[in-house]
Amino acid sequence: MKATSPREPDVFGAISHPARRRMLDLLVESDRSVNGIASEFPMSRPAVSQHLRILLEAGLVTEQRHGRERRYRLVPAGLGPVREWIAHYEQFWDDHLQRLQSLLSRSSQK
Repeated sequence: MKATSPREPDVFGAISHPARRRMLDLLVESDRSVNGIASEFPMSRPAVSQHLRILLEAGLVTEQRHGRERRYRLVPAGLGPVREWIAHYEQFWDDHLQRLQSLLSRSSQK
């Protein structure tokens, strides 16, 4: 596994907050404006903007301006480090379950 260097986006920090994970869930459905996202949360619009800024800096969303409105879009590839981290543990469990299956198979043949 590779550690995150200071220059790389902090994807794990960005997804550590439940509100930001919920924002990503909303953006899976469709692109949304700041106001459209803010309407889904019991927090101020500036607070939502701050969370979106963190997601933007982590490379998890893009921002596009349409006049005075800002629209956000999910960047699924930005979750690559999370997928890689999870894959490490999937391999761990696959290996252990395979060994358990082999052990059980040998003991049932006795």
